[in-house]
Amino acid sequence: MATYQYRCPGCGTFDVNRPMGRALPEEPCETCGEQSRRVFTAPMLARTGAPLARALQFQEASAHEPRVVTEVPPARRHPTSAADPRHAQLPKP
Repeated sequence: MATYQYRCPGCGTFDVNRPMGRALPEEPCETCGEQSRRVFTAPMLARTGAPLARALQFQEASAHEPRVVTEVPPARRHPTSAADPRHAQLPKP
């Protein structure tokens, strides 16, 4: 659904939701019922947030500039035993 804006001569602007490409050149005003002409406005384009933009940029770069690993990553450390001996009695995951 797209939002189209119309301007009533007496009441001002109002929005109408219609399927894309189905806007009428004139629409009755929601308040007074007078025929109102469509106002052409800039499209409502959203800007991508910084975290999503970085993820998309990383994804795009990995397609033709894959990161090369030069060494084996360090092994994951196992959690050390807890200082409280009661923790040893808890079930293991």
